[in-house]
Amino acid sequence: MTTTPVEPLSRTADVYAALCPARDVLDVLSGKWSALAIGALEEGPRRFTSLQNCLQGVSPKVLTRTLRQLEDYGFITRTVIAQVPVRVDYALTDLGHGAAAPLAHLRHWVETNTQIR
Repeated sequence: MTTTPVEPLSRTADVYAALCPARDVLDVLSGKWSALAIGALEEGPRRFTSLQNCLQGVSPKVLTRTLRQLEDYGFITRTVIAQVPVRVDYALTDLGHGAAAPLAHLRHWVETNTQIR
């Protein structure tokens, strides 16, 4: 019996390739509200209202969608604490902390290089 050689799986992504799944991750992280939510969570866990107050201008619907995406991709955790009323905390995962540093550099660059008119 002969076997066909199998190509080894690539360990790196190529975001320039049309079918690369890393494009989805890049799309999530490059969104305005995602980048800002991750930055807001760098200091520690926060509740929804605290995040909404920090991220001025975000609607509850958009913030909810953003937090769900970040949770789906493993950047944040959502912890429900049984109390009255129910408390929900959002926090960065290790993956989220890894994304926070480059996003912080990008936010700093934007703040430094944007001229206010």
